[in-house]
Amino acid sequence: MAAGGHEHQRAAPDGAERRSRLRQYQVQLLERMQAARSGAVDRSKRLGVMLGGSRCLLDLSQVGEIAPLAGVVAVPLARDWYLGLSNIRGNLCGIVDLARYRGEAAAVAGPDSRVITFAPALGFNCALLAAAVLGLRQPEQMQAQARAADAPAWAAQRFVDADAHSWTGIDLALLVREARFLHIGF
Repeated sequence: MAAGGHEHQRAAPDGAERRSRLRQYQVQLLERMQAARSGAVDRSKRLGVMLGGSRCLLDLSQVGEIAPLAGVVAVPLARDWYLGLSNIRGNLCGIVDLARYRGEAAAVAGPDSRVITFAPALGFNCALLAAAVLGLRQPEQMQAQARAADAPAWAAQRFVDADAHSWTGIDLALLVREARFLHIGF
């Protein structure tokens, strides 16, 4: 109890304060991603994201930016995992539901959904739909797991963190070389 007999309770942040914190967090992530591409930070850190119902780790040097999900235009006769095209900072970018691509349930877009663009160095104007961005993670602080027999090369790394959550390392450079990923139409 505080002086005067009243308990001091911290008020929940209002919407504007939450948006400001989220903006600051996204700016910090972007700065770290840019530093990773330039070699200025520890390259062992990965961006943790939820792709469908799976926790995944993306190499910061393979990630372009994190953007809000907005204005996706469907492409006729495209596979169900290819959600369509979106204008991200003046560039048309294909949006992919990697969970659906992997044969899992389709990702459900929500208020925490973001698109994670591929780094320009990959030469592929594409982005993944992420249900949430979970921040930076360090796989070397996790326990490495054996590769699943049916896992594709681009999703071969598997880890378990201290909270017993499973993570899959996604290699975007290998993904963009996969023939099935390159053929979005029927």
